[in-house]
Amino acid sequence: MRTFFFRKTTSENDLQTFQEELRGTRPFFFIFSFVLVAMYVFAFYSDPALLKPAKLIPLIFLGIVHGALYWFSPHLTLNRRWMVPYFLVQGIILFTINLIAQNQGILMGLYLALSGAAVGIIEDFRKGIIPVAVYAILASVNQVLAWGWGSLFGWLILFGPMMFFVLVYVVMFTRETQSRRRSQELLKELGLAHQQLSEYATKVEELTLSAERQRMARELHDTLAQGLAGLILQLEAVDSHLGQDRPEKAQTIVHQAMGRARVTLADARRAIKNLRDETPSTENLSDAVRQEVERFTTATGIPCELELSPPNRIPTTVHENARRAVAEGLTNIARHAQANNVWLKLGESEGMLEITLRDDGVGFDPTASVEVSGHYGLVGLRERVRLAGGSLKVISESGAGTTLTLVLPLEDGAAEP
Repeated sequence: MRTFFFRKTTSENDLQTFQEELRGTRPFFFIFSFVLVAMYVFAFYSDPALLKPAKLIPLIFLGIVHGALYWFSPHLTLNRRWMVPYFLVQGIILFTINLIAQNQGILMGLYLALSGAAVGIIEDFRKGIIPVAVYAILASVNQVLAWGWGSLFGWLILFGPMMFFVLVYVVMFTRETQSRRRSQELLKELGLAHQQLSEYATKVEELTLSAERQRMARELHDTLAQGLAGLILQLEAVDSHLGQDRPEKAQTIVHQAMGRARVTLADARRAIKNLRDETPSTENLSDAVRQEVERFTTATGIPCELELSPPNRIPTTVHENARRAVAEGLTNIARHAQANNVWLKLGESEGMLEITLRDDGVGFDPTASVEVSGHYGLVGLRERVRLAGGSLKVISESGAGTTLTLVLPLEDGAAEP
């Protein structure tokens, strides 16, 4: 009976599943066809009047059409709008067969089979009860027309229980088939979910590795690269003073360079420690900024006007990003700006830490500078600001200097990955 319990199929995968199930139910069709033929043979044997051509030819023809429609019934699940015409045609065929044959075996066997098939194809007992009721009425009419009203009571006593058991069997089989189908669908969904989770896990791993590479690049730039760039500027200043026979100033810058080297080494160690245990150390932000400005001014001779009014409480990540932003900005001014004056302002505005660094140098194109190979300071700074939940604004024009404005939230929770 599995042939009557296929689901509605629309996609290519469902169509393939339908074809596989159809191949598995072909034995049932052969068995049904054999039973149908045996029923006809028994009817012909028990009633020789059926062998007359007037009855034999239409019975054989209608029997073939009836059986062919059974073979076609699974395809109703592909196009359910044909169900009503299908059940109507089958009912007319059975009614006609029984008008001609007037055989109790054929009458009961064909109507019971078709009633069970109706419930199975529709897969809903409440909806399937409509064609079942119609077939029961047609069978009763056939019974009355063939054997009179007096036979109706006995017919109902025999036909009713048999119809009940057939329907109970079909409903139980339908539920079991639907349960098995849902289990198969859940297994497919589980397999698909497992595959998606595997793909997501791979993507997360790739993103994590990428984020770690970016983080390590920022740490290397903000510690070793910045420190070495500062040392180079100080050594260049020493060379210039020695060339101008000013050993005292050269010695002063050498001492500062030694201090700068120590600070760079400490920064590198701190960066390594941060990468290992995520517990970065911190110091007073105002003092850290003053030290950066002092090194910058001593190495370049460019005066820097300071305006510092930091908030009382600064999260560790904000402190680190602010200090490195100042160091990066001053390093860029020393290397590229050709400035005569620098202004640095640090303060709190509406719950945000705001840093403004301005120079009167030659300026540059902020958009083009991002794409220049080897200049990663501004790129790393933008990444830091984005991960910290802040904003970075760079305003610069050729010959008009540069203004860098960094805004960072003063709330915990905006930390680097």
